[in-house]
Amino acid sequence: MAIDEDLDAYTDDFAVDATFGAITGKVILDMPDQLLGGGEVISTDYKIIYKTGLFPGLAYGSAITVDGQSYTVREPRLIDDGKFSEAPLSKV
Repeated sequence: MAIDEDLDAYTDDFAVDATFGAITGKVILDMPDQLLGGGEVISTDYKIIYKTGLFPGLAYGSAITVDGQSYTVREPRLIDDGKFSEAPLSKV
């Protein structure tokens, strides 16, 4: 038996606007810091989490604007049951 879910409830409190081409939608921007080189270097690893299907055609190398900042998409992939996807980003 399928359960109907309101997927917007997962993003309402934390979402920011993202624009890919002519499409603007809500995404969760995740940007944790990582320590590299034995703790000598701090790097930020950007990614967005969004409802699958929100940005048709989003692929490696795509340009996207998230919360007013420009990024390039690395490799989008499905999360868990596929209702959400994540896309690692490189800040431009």
